[in-house]
Amino acid sequence: MPPYLTHTYGDKIRFDRATAHLDAPLAVVDLQAFDANADDLVRRAQGKPVRVASKSVRCRALLERVLARDGFAGIMSFTLDESLWLARSGFPDVLLAYPSADRAGFAELAADPKLAAAVTVMVDDPVQLDLIDAARPAGGSGEEIRVCLELDTSYRLGKVRVGARRSPLRAPGQLGALARTVVRRPGFRLVGLMAYEGHVAGVGDEVAGKPVFSRAVQVMQAAARRELARRRWEAVRAVRAVAPRLEFVNGGGTGSVQHTAAEAAVTEVAAGSGLYVPRLFDNFRSFSGRPAALFAQPVVRRPGPGVVTVLGGGYPASGVAGADRLPVPYLPAGLRYDPQEGPGEVQTPLLGAAADGLAIGDKVWFRHAKAGELCERFAQLRLVDGDRVVATVPTYRGEGRTFL
Repeated sequence: MPPYLTHTYGDKIRFDRATAHLDAPLAVVDLQAFDANADDLVRRAQGKPVRVASKSVRCRALLERVLARDGFAGIMSFTLDESLWLARSGFPDVLLAYPSADRAGFAELAADPKLAAAVTVMVDDPVQLDLIDAARPAGGSGEEIRVCLELDTSYRLGKVRVGARRSPLRAPGQLGALARTVVRRPGFRLVGLMAYEGHVAGVGDEVAGKPVFSRAVQVMQAAARRELARRRWEAVRAVRAVAPRLEFVNGGGTGSVQHTAAEAAVTEVAAGSGLYVPRLFDNFRSFSGRPAALFAQPVVRRPGPGVVTVLGGGYPASGVAGADRLPVPYLPAGLRYDPQEGPGEVQTPLLGAAADGLAIGDKVWFRHAKAGELCERFAQLRLVDGDRVVATVPTYRGEGRTFL
């Protein structure tokens, strides 16, 4: 168990005091923890800039806060609509990390020089270039579109595949061939290469109570890092042979920042979850962040000894359904779900001795399983410094933006 999870009583008092004037449900971001986590990401990046993954933050005010810090540069976005909105809001460097089929968005991008200069789109198939061209203004005119290619990072042992199914471009020769297609095609400029190793960056390698599983993950990740480092170097060389003025090579993620930054071929790393540190990032040997984003639910019932019921709280995260995708009761320590109910849509019973110290109206603090997805449940984040709420800022949802 990470050491910060064993010293939580003071935080319970601090968060309760800061939000005593506010009714739950509510969500907070502890600015001291957020800033400390940002500093740790910069330290692990070893001098290479950190591009912030917006889907893991989903709050413009906090994106502005972290990008104002030394060591951070640029945003990695998750939809074209979001990318355009951020660019219109004044963010000058937005890399869309996923291909899009948003024809209206591409039409807007191609028609606006400011947006075209700020947004880079992801391509891993020539058909995606056709889609963009079809969306251009009549006659095929419009602005030059900045393009990034994505390398498949999955690790393979025979027929066994470990890693997300993302780009079809695996071999360096495939990257080089698509790079030539982009460079030769009017209206496009190849500026970047991206490779996200989610099986390293997002999978904990030291899971409490699972030593055999943890060791297997460690062995797999060490082998995957070695294989990817060689292949990424070759892919970058193949692309630079076609586009020698490539502006960036992006890699990594919160759990692999220090490993990816050590590769000479990589010019920048990406991270976002490491700012909030949700529960899925408790199980890494190489770093331990501080939980910065929490949500509180009010106690509304006391069904009996050792039990309280809070309002709502059933906020599962995306991914393969399982217990690790559920939020967890965090403060006060010692609460657990009723195995027959779990976290509910409208009510959540919580069991444990700590329940007897809670009165109706008290707050129970939870941690979400994944970072930015918490913001889809709340319109506002209360920013806490010490034992005070120092600001209230809107999430994407609070600004009326629900991109996915």
